[in-house]
Amino acid sequence: MIPLWTSADIVAATAGTASAPFVATGVTFDSREVTGGELFVALTGEATDGHRFVDQARSHGASAMLVSAAVDGPHVRVPDTMAALTALAAAARARTDAAIIGVTGSVGKTGTKEALRLALDRAAPGAVHASVKSYNNHTGVPLSLARMPAATRFGVFEMGMNHADELTALTALVRPHVAVVTWVASAHREFFASEEAIADAKGEIFAGLEPGGTAVIPFDSAHRDRLIAAARPHAARIVTFGLGNGADVRATDHVLHSDCTTATAQVGDKRLMFRIGTPGAHWLSNALAVLAAVDAVGGDLALAGLALAEMGGLPGRGESFTVPCGDGGDGAATVIDESYNANPASMAATLAVLGGMAATGRKRVILGEMKELGRESDAFHAALAPLIDAAGVGHAILVGPAMAALAAALPRHIPAVVVADAAAAFSALSGRSGLAAGDVLLIKGSNSVRLGDVVAGLRKAAV
Repeated sequence: MIPLWTSADIVAATAGTASAPFVATGVTFDSREVTGGELFVALTGEATDGHRFVDQARSHGASAMLVSAAVDGPHVRVPDTMAALTALAAAARARTDAAIIGVTGSVGKTGTKEALRLALDRAAPGAVHASVKSYNNHTGVPLSLARMPAATRFGVFEMGMNHADELTALTALVRPHVAVVTWVASAHREFFASEEAIADAKGEIFAGLEPGGTAVIPFDSAHRDRLIAAARPHAARIVTFGLGNGADVRATDHVLHSDCTTATAQVGDKRLMFRIGTPGAHWLSNALAVLAAVDAVGGDLALAGLALAEMGGLPGRGESFTVPCGDGGDGAATVIDESYNANPASMAATLAVLGGMAATGRKRVILGEMKELGRESDAFHAALAPLIDAAGVGHAILVGPAMAALAAALPRHIPAVVVADAAAAFSALSGRSGLAAGDVLLIKGSNSVRLGDVVAGLRKAAV
């Protein structure tokens, strides 16, 4: 493989001391991700010290270590490994001529990032680099940058936050040519006085724009003008996307199907008819943001349309699978895996998708509580009740104490049970026996509720 970093490169970036010459073909701070050739960064945090896993990383094939303590084998030693990783990220950003896109938003960040990666890869196969998983915080963004090859043509980086000023630091590191805000909603409301304050925090992404950069903003958002005001001092160009008249990238018509969306978009003076392989009105919005960003970096819109058509659900974010039901029969239930995270906006969008699906059996939900909503938590949870009813849900398993407010608000014709945790939710579902042929089960909740464990249990039943 082509070396990503040499020991000399790392020393130059971090001002560290190398024990011996080496090359690394990747970078990671998780020893479980080592497959051979990586630089293992031993981060020191409140919960654990990465130096404890140096031997494990070496046994898995790491070529060298970035450390702040004495270790055996090839390494670069620095005073602070987090600062060194950040310096390595800055060096990776400085050495590339890639067009860089930064993505943030209360909802849709990861899906939009993945769609952009696929859309740009159509035009530049093998030359697109993007954040993996949801590596979008103060450790994930530097890691994603440090992994970017020098020859990259397009880079796509997801940036998240749950406090003010977090995006300021991240965008200064990423230095995007195009900065996208997908949407603003009441996620992490516990840490903000209002949704307007969340919009202001999302608008921090524009401060990192490179000279001549483009800001991409949701036209239909109630916070559109606030975002435009945040972008204006930093962006040479502001592009809006949405359904409303006046949006720069606009869906002039569209049809929402149960399994996809078809649409026609006007992108400046260009017109594109396309299909989105993932259903839901929220995905139409994401797709328009993708087209706006692709156009801003000079990408191929037609190829982007093809990529959107081929894109399916992501694990934890809309991927579906079937679970066989009954005693050896042919019947199966469909499981929609939205287990990665949840906030009021994403819950509403996903329940709308469920409502549009046909089911020969029951529609069922396992919903985990939405975290970090602060004093308005009960109101936000209770507000899901009419959405669940409108989706045609026939049975609900609600996970976590905050879900008591939702259980109390549900109409009597929707049986519901509140359980303490994911294990209890799986027991309440009774494994495979709890699903009948033709059922559709939606699983969604904040990541810390660990509904992914329920999904994993059902996947085992699907094998």
